[in-house]
Amino acid sequence: MPINILMPALSPTMTEGNLAKWHKKPGDKVAAGDVIAEIETDKATMEVEAVDEGTLGQILVAEGTQGVKVNDVIAVLLGDGEKAGAAPAPKVAAAPAAAPSPAPAAASKPMAASPTSVAPSSRIFVSPLAKRMAEQAGLDLGALKGSGPGGRIVKADIEAAVTGGVPRAVAAPQAPSPRAAPMPAAHAEMPGMPAYEEFANNNIRKVVARRLAESKQQAPHFYLSLDCQIDALLKLRTDLNARAEKDGVKLSVNDLVIKAAALALRKVPAANASYTEAAIRRYRTVDISVAVAIPDGLITPIVRNADLKGLAAISSEMKDLAARARAGKLKPEEFQGGTFSISNLGMYGIREFAAVINPPQGAILAVGAGEQRPIVRDGALAIATVMTVTLSVDHRVVDGAVGAEYLAAFKKLIEDPMSMML
Repeated sequence: MPINILMPALSPTMTEGNLAKWHKKPGDKVAAGDVIAEIETDKATMEVEAVDEGTLGQILVAEGTQGVKVNDVIAVLLGDGEKAGAAPAPKVAAAPAAAPSPAPAAASKPMAASPTSVAPSSRIFVSPLAKRMAEQAGLDLGALKGSGPGGRIVKADIEAAVTGGVPRAVAAPQAPSPRAAPMPAAHAEMPGMPAYEEFANNNIRKVVARRLAESKQQAPHFYLSLDCQIDALLKLRTDLNARAEKDGVKLSVNDLVIKAAALALRKVPAANASYTEAAIRRYRTVDISVAVAIPDGLITPIVRNADLKGLAAISSEMKDLAARARAGKLKPEEFQGGTFSISNLGMYGIREFAAVINPPQGAILAVGAGEQRPIVRDGALAIATVMTVTLSVDHRVVDGAVGAEYLAAFKKLIEDPMSMML
């Protein structure tokens, strides 16, 4: 009996996704475990594997279709001797197709999926952003050598190719990618309108926009800022890196910030909480979400049980999470479910900022750059390296006194970093 292939739910919160690419076409043989399609979710692009074997009879949702609902029928798999026939129509718009002839009802089966790098049919490993840039520039991906993990072609490789010159792809003219389509020149030349390009919002951008808008609308934010002197922390970092150099460990300031933030939550557990209509939810574990910029938006991989981990473990884990986040290879459980967030823009020279709370969490810590500033010490002017941090708090769950108590605990750990070693 024919089997309906359904749009899979690739995370607990996923309700829809984009069908980015088909790796099989009608008539192709399919074995269990074969990659047959790519689904773009709100956080990553996932390769989808078949769970049954047979022949791909029909594709009901064309590649490039956006907003495909979970459990919609997207294709039909046929067994030996079966012919393509009618199947339940998907609930999303698809490319027009000839009306199929009647056939027996198909059994429904979901597809298996695993996060991976995006690859075209030639199995060239390339990030989604690099792929779109190559298409727009007319570059031949087969002529490029990737500098990313496992030889993956990334944005920097495309930019280098455009400036340095590589063979151009020879192909029939194609429509611009639906995920990054520039406006026609005629629109840009309308009287009084400045020239611009439009790039369609992908799922990541849409979900981030929706969640942050809901956060600002529903969570009553208030902000607490504090200056921390970090000269002792910088010295400790230098000493630890010198000792651990032979082991390949190189701590960043952010690694120590993560540790201090986690230990402060353990000291002030009322700040490690979320608001629900029924109750305040206070977490038993300290799981720190760390904001990481990726080509298509923002993602917050999680260092779980950060209060119980050593600095070397936090550093190693954070480097791995950030690299896989930028490559689109995080598993859903690696970026969903944190209890508190950190956003650090100090590396960009930002002195001070206030971040938007990452719902349903109750607070987020914004970390600015460490810079030398004049201070008063023992009644005299002195110079110290100062880092300004701002705590954004959901006033429904964390009161002002609790927020202030948390920042005081954080400041004490940052300014006396040896206490983090105890």
